[in-house]
Amino acid sequence: MQRRGTETVTAVVTHDPPSAASGRPGRPLIVTEDAELLDDLLRLCAAAGATPEVHHGVPEPRGSWEAAPLVLVGDDAARRVRGAGRRGGVVLVGRDQDDAGVWRRAVEIGADHVLMLPDGEQWLVDRIADVTEGVGRPALTVGVVGGRGGAGASTLACALAVTAAREGLRTLLVDADPLGGGLDVLLGGESAEGLRWPSFAGSRGRLGSGALEESLPKLHSLRVLSWDRGECVAVPPQAMRAVLAAARRRGGTVVVDLPRRLDDGVAEALAQLDVGILVVPAELRAVAAARQVASAARLVLRDLRVAVRGPYAPGLDDREVARLLDLPLVGEVPVEPGLLRPHESGEPPGAAGRGPLARFCREFWERSLLEARRAA
Repeated sequence: MQRRGTETVTAVVTHDPPSAASGRPGRPLIVTEDAELLDDLLRLCAAAGATPEVHHGVPEPRGSWEAAPLVLVGDDAARRVRGAGRRGGVVLVGRDQDDAGVWRRAVEIGADHVLMLPDGEQWLVDRIADVTEGVGRPALTVGVVGGRGGAGASTLACALAVTAAREGLRTLLVDADPLGGGLDVLLGGESAEGLRWPSFAGSRGRLGSGALEESLPKLHSLRVLSWDRGECVAVPPQAMRAVLAAARRRGGTVVVDLPRRLDDGVAEALAQLDVGILVVPAELRAVAAARQVASAARLVLRDLRVAVRGPYAPGLDDREVARLLDLPLVGEVPVEPGLLRPHESGEPPGAAGRGPLARFCREFWERSLLEARRAA
């Protein structure tokens, strides 16, 4: 056994906890008769978005003990579970930091961890949330930023999200530009019910990914986190981190529409991305402006690529623009009316599944998802 900060780990059981028979995460199991400890554990489960099963001893029959993704055993109940079958995912929870006997009791029940409250509360909330939500492959997260104003980045971000959703992928579109006018407007859903950024600006720590998804407006088969029509609200990096981390845990795809300026919140968003796309019109002044944007973004983002939008100035093509910016080329973004002016037809960018913009987006996702699978 070894102690790390407020958490003590015993490497007694190394196999993974069993999953629910349905393939979905099950309910955590709490075993204790300590009323005060039970109140604390129920509070922590609620913070993690979990509804636990509670017993005073090993459940009979023992299906719950075997199937629960996580078992929280109060130190008062250690003797009562001593004869239960060994399994992973058992945490012995106590309060007395000076009780040396707790380590012996942890070994006797095959606990993976010994946790002392209140110091280990945040760790336990995170662990409960992990097993409640299930931890699978994180979402492929793509950010889109314009090389200059009016480059069409927001429209491309919407088209990527609409295309991903149409292909059957769980998709979340995040508007990280408070001065961009709102992606919900671009999608024709400014009056749709659901939470906007001001509701999350004070977020700290961990957000439940399922709760986040369900709270947002659903437009064109995807979820959208955008802005309301009130005063501009600054999103601190802690809130950006909490929101995007929750979105990524949900799996599928996440598309982030980024502003050209780099502040702490945007830097945090860049740090969460797998791929960034810099949209650059094929003009010399646009390339010069895009070089500054790329320089700032690459301080945080490793994988930044360029997508070029015509028409082309004399002497320029997509490969030359990529060479001047020293960035990998995604391709040429097709010129469609929705890419050049605010959307007015009632259909979102990329909604025409057979159109050139949708085809561009579909090919991008096919390549990117294949790359992600190979890298996994």
